[in-house]
Amino acid sequence: MHIHDLFATLPLDRAGATPLFRQLYAWLKDAILQGRVAPGARLPATRDLAAMLEVSRQTVLAAYEQLTAEGYLCGGVGRGTFVDAALPVARHAPSSPAGLLRPLPERGAAMAAAMSRVRYHDGPVRAFRPSMPGLDLFPFDVWRKLELRALRRPGPHLGYSEPAGYQPLRELLCAYLRASRGVVCTPEQIVITSGSQQALYLLAHLLLAPGDGVWVESPGYQGACAPMTVAGARICTVPVDAEGMDVAYGAAHYPDARMVFATPSHQLPLGVTMSLGRRLALLRWAVANRAWVIEDDYDSEYRYTGPPLASLQSLDSAGCVIYVGTLSKVLFPGLRLGYVVAPPALAEPLARAKAVVDRHSAIVPQMVLADFIGEGHFARHIRRTREAYAERREALLGAIDTRLGDRLRCGPSDAGLDLCVHFRPDANGSFPDEARVAQAALDAGIELRPLAYYANPQAVPACAVDPGLLLGFSAVGPEDIRRGVDGLAAVMANRG
Repeated sequence: MHIHDLFATLPLDRAGATPLFRQLYAWLKDAILQGRVAPGARLPATRDLAAMLEVSRQTVLAAYEQLTAEGYLCGGVGRGTFVDAALPVARHAPSSPAGLLRPLPERGAAMAAAMSRVRYHDGPVRAFRPSMPGLDLFPFDVWRKLELRALRRPGPHLGYSEPAGYQPLRELLCAYLRASRGVVCTPEQIVITSGSQQALYLLAHLLLAPGDGVWVESPGYQGACAPMTVAGARICTVPVDAEGMDVAYGAAHYPDARMVFATPSHQLPLGVTMSLGRRLALLRWAVANRAWVIEDDYDSEYRYTGPPLASLQSLDSAGCVIYVGTLSKVLFPGLRLGYVVAPPALAEPLARAKAVVDRHSAIVPQMVLADFIGEGHFARHIRRTREAYAERREALLGAIDTRLGDRLRCGPSDAGLDLCVHFRPDANGSFPDEARVAQAALDAGIELRPLAYYANPQAVPACAVDPGLLLGFSAVGPEDIRRGVDGLAAVMANRG
């Protein structure tokens, strides 16, 4: 095809948002790469092409200049414009391959699949979205003012920072954790992360070798297994009962494990608290076996029948407990800030590993959070939300007792943002199907999760629990909660 005829086929969207010179540039670049315009070919003069396409000469000049800057064209005034003859002749190949260039390696495939079972919040907030703080209670106006103030203070602090995080924030978190959770630490032991999920990823890859065993609770937090699996660890499921993780079971079945992931203050999803006897037994086993214990303290601020319990880390005298916290449940999940309190000898290696992943977490949110804590907003927000969540919790418990007391049995409710409920058996001793109830509820606009969602696929039969649901009570107000229970009652009545 003659090159002038080729240009005659050029489609230009004159009403579109993309400038005409960008359209011409993109079309000609693609024609060169696909071999429709060969290396060395002479292009029409800018005036001629402008007249042919009925565009301004400046449009053509801009397209030619961009292509020349990128190495596709060459030439000059008085010599004409040519496709660079040094370009290799294009080999015709599919422009949009159907699959990957080559299969993912084993590690890449494991990483891509590791979080496939973890569900994400989708759509508007509604009853009973689990593990979601009440965004209606957060003082976004205060946060916005603090953020603007931080941005008005340009300086070296807005450049690259140390991997461990913003020093004033680490100092404030240290003081807060000492006072509220009994955590024994210095600011140098704290590493700020992009949420607790990144903390788990770093710890798994830093501390585990392929094949190392890791105790995980089942049922338990699904996101914990993903980084361990990607690190090549062997997932060792340990059942949970009324006293928390069954340490004796783990010691008997997985004596060679190198790490334990535990939620001693408030277990997800069952809501139980690890007894003091179990805590001490876990520490004795970890010290004897030189195993790390990751304490995930994800929502310890919210306890409704007394003060927050002291952390497991506060009982550790051997340096085996790594305390992981998140601000997603206290502030808002989109903030993506978490932290690790590492034993002193581990803090520096962990900070260096953090630098490999993302250099450091975003500094401006850390600065804002430091001011938010330092000026008292953080403590006020926790008090306010604790009171509001206590009211929402009472609304849920009362509505269940009134509408669903004959169908649901409530689990522990003295802490956290969620309530675990178990189905009561019918006259024949059978239970409703969790998955069907959850799907029917979702179809009715009610968001909840079946307890089976939290069971590890590799769990042994000893990890089984009575079927039921996890209902979040923190995301919406009491009236929405009561309407949600009414809707759930209708769903369960229809399911028989």
